Amino acid sequence: MPDESAVNRSPLLPDRHPQGDFFVCDIFDAVPKADMASMEHPIFSLSTKPDTRVREYEHNGIKIAIKPSVDGLATVHDRDILIYCISQLMTAINDGKKVSPAVRFRAFDMLVATNRNTAGSGYAQLKAALERLAGTRISTNIVTGGQEVFRTFGLIESAEIVRETRDGRMQEVEVKLSDWVFNAIQSKEVLTLHRDYFRLRKPLERRIYEIARKHCGAQKQWRVSLLLLQKKCGSNSTLREFRRLVMNIVLEDRSHDHMPDYSIELDEQDDMVVFSNRQSVKLVLPQATAPQLDPDVYETARMLVSGHDVYYLEREWRKWLPETPRNPEAAFLGFCRKWVQNRKNTG
Repeated sequence: MPDESAVNRSPLLPDRHPQGDFFVCDIFDAVPKADMASMEHPIFSLSTKPDTRVREYEHNGIKIAIKPSVDGLATVHDRDILIYCISQLMTAINDGKKVSPAVRFRAFDMLVATNRNTAGSGYAQLKAALERLAGTRISTNIVTGGQEVFRTFGLIESAEIVRETRDGRMQEVEVKLSDWVFNAIQSKEVLTLHRDYFRLRKPLERRIYEIARKHCGAQKQWRVSLLLLQKKCGSNSTLREFRRLVMNIVLEDRSHDHMPDYSIELDEQDDMVVFSNRQSVKLVLPQATAPQLDPDVYETARMLVSGHDVYYLEREWRKWLPETPRNPEAAFLGFCRKWVQNRKNTG
């Protein structure tokens, strides 16, 4: 008879580090982000055992060869380190700071932010992940930053443990990202991930979520054939076994709603996987902008608004803009007239 506690167990890992239990540094607050290219294509291994096979993938003109070192291919869980580095750099870029491919961080912060074990084994696993990331070589013609480059490179160029404690636990780590990853960051070819991504137990769940995040995005629904999903996941299972694995995820999601951002269903009649947006991912329209106004327009605006602060009104106008105006000065004066009229109507 099955263990009742196992049957009712959530598919998500426990939240090992509730936010109130530790000091939250600036980098921990960075929103998790991943580069679009490796969300689209099966760069990382789904295996939890050393995977030393050379893999080749081709889809819509994109060709990728992924070659492991003796330590095996970088795994979906090793990707946490890249996500952490990308998130840190994107936060800095959005704050107007200069960034470089070299990222230094406290090992403890990275383990906490990605919901990993902070005991000794967590640090050992982090070391092994860095070795696999540095050892995995990729040859591809994927376009990042508007450039199509066909060359061979590692996911990271190098990793260095800057300082260790007396008991051997690493304190600080410096990772130098590959130009390919750094180009994607500088071009902002990244997407935000749900924080529960780090709580997904199964590598296949993480990979399926990445694909849904990339392709479904803010749409209400996205459908993909089971065969194409298997190809995008990089799964080496038979189609029958892959269908079983996906169905297990579907059944768990029905019971627990554990998949972040999107629910998942399998249309067995057509062999189609259907992702539905839980409405946690919404379409964000770019902020409309207007160029600097001609200085003469402020004098006209002052006459319209009877001594009110025209610069305050300009700031409000810029926040309100639904689209970039063809004639900014005329649009601003029109806004001032309506503002005055509204004040009269409410007065």
